[in-house]
Amino acid sequence: MEEEDSIYTQDGTVDYRGDPAIRSQTGTWKACPYILGNEFCERLAYYGMSTNLVLYFKKHLNQHSATAVKNVANWSGTCYITPLIGAFLADAYLGRYRTIATFSIIYVIGMTLLTLSASVHGLKPTCVAKDGCQATTAQSAVCFVALYLIALGTGGIKPCVSSYGADQFDDANETEKKHKSSFFNWFYLSINVGALIASSVLVWVQDNVSWAWGFGIPAIAMAIAVASFFSGTRLFRNQKPGGSPFTRISQVMVASFRKYKVKVPESKALYETADSESSIVGSRKLDHTDDFRFFDKAAVEIESDQMLKGSVNPWRLCTVTQVEELKAIIRLLPVWATGIVFAAVYSQMGNLFVLQGDKMDAHIGPNFEIPAASLSIFDTLSVIFWVPIYDRIIVPVARKYTGHPNGITQLQRMGIGLFISILAMLSAAILELVRLREVRKNDYYLLEKMPMSIFWQVPQYFLIGCAEVFTLIGQLEFFYEQAPDAMRSLCSALSLTTIALGNYLSSLLVTIVTKVSTKDGSLGWIPDNLNYGHIQYFFFLLVILSIKNLIAFLFIAKWYKYKRPIGTVR
Repeated sequence: MEEEDSIYTQDGTVDYRGDPAIRSQTGTWKACPYILGNEFCERLAYYGMSTNLVLYFKKHLNQHSATAVKNVANWSGTCYITPLIGAFLADAYLGRYRTIATFSIIYVIGMTLLTLSASVHGLKPTCVAKDGCQATTAQSAVCFVALYLIALGTGGIKPCVSSYGADQFDDANETEKKHKSSFFNWFYLSINVGALIASSVLVWVQDNVSWAWGFGIPAIAMAIAVASFFSGTRLFRNQKPGGSPFTRISQVMVASFRKYKVKVPESKALYETADSESSIVGSRKLDHTDDFRFFDKAAVEIESDQMLKGSVNPWRLCTVTQVEELKAIIRLLPVWATGIVFAAVYSQMGNLFVLQGDKMDAHIGPNFEIPAASLSIFDTLSVIFWVPIYDRIIVPVARKYTGHPNGITQLQRMGIGLFISILAMLSAAILELVRLREVRKNDYYLLEKMPMSIFWQVPQYFLIGCAEVFTLIGQLEFFYEQAPDAMRSLCSALSLTTIALGNYLSSLLVTIVTKVSTKDGSLGWIPDNLNYGHIQYFFFLLVILSIKNLIAFLFIAKWYKYKRPIGTVR
């Protein structure tokens, strides 16, 4: 009984490290269904609530087009900034399991409040017609409190779930390490299956049944996500939190500046623990690298570094592994920065793509009308189409030519996606040029829906989905693999902040172009009636930014050095 009790941690999860028998009973694909099920339901909840949000703001909270776009972009951005909070707590103190569990409860509370704000008399907006609603300041405030509770809740889930799933595969085991790369593909597939149902069924419910059910069903889905996660507790492998990563980074920087006059010797003379394990809990030792040599000064041992009783002052002397942690973060930052413009492109699916589609004919047959936001289903279908093709066809074929275990490197994969995103923006811009030509030719300016099929938007959605498979999944795997072991949640959160900053960049660009293009009383690029607008100029602006971003990425990818952990399969 004593041996059995030692298997489990206080929260009931399994600590498998050092025990091969326990390791064989936990982790790998046995644990993954519960994690993938959790992600499927959580993404169903998130996209079911967010996909149509710009139209809810415009038609039920009575906001102008530009205001609604900016509010969605700002909220979406916050959803990708809060992961820094959850990631820090996971890596430093709580571990990934407890962080996911705690923030999931906050998420459910937010979803419940949002449902109440759309269903309870006094909290929901007063509507005299389907799209003729008026919300008081208090009603809008309740809605936004609920949304930002959800943003906080998702902050503990987003950075941890993908890393937690990858934790179920051991880097020291060659077979398990190969499966880890596949996990990221199928993890992203589960996200998009959830998004598929959200952008089709739930958006239809919101437009044709009620927003109460449209928000209520995602709330139920989130509750199921929590149940799925807890169901797999006894099968999960867990890594212990390694303490504050910010403290370790600060120690290296302080120690380096204290020794700025000290000459750096050969790498073999730098300080490292004699044990086979790193002094950082939950982290393997890292090989020394020759770049950013200034920070190596922190690992140069001098007489004043020793404290009483022979102990080491960590603010004066750091291990090579600790120094390499900081170097790894510095190397990631330029790659991270190139993801911001891509995220601004990606965010158009929830903003201008929806508003563009809202002015087009959405009928399928004489009686059924597809909501504009539901066109994102083709982005999802694109991902579902490309993930198995990439995993089962592209990777094996590429592996024969390159000899690389994953077919192509993660950076090559991301670069391909950046190029495809340029084609997506060109497709959207060309469609808008054609649409406005028809408006001018036939004087459709005052029509609510012009007689041009919304399905002409399919190519731009499909290209965005293809770009996702290459860039976002590649980014997900890249930031996990290249992160120091004890900073994986934090680095996953760092990658997610590109989505946040992309949304903020989109919001900033909308603000700037609106201010500039409405001078002298002009309606501007993005007026309430897009038949008088020029959103194709905005799409072309993103094309130009994306081309410059791709060029910068190519230089950065050529410069980048992959991390070298000791004792892993390469």
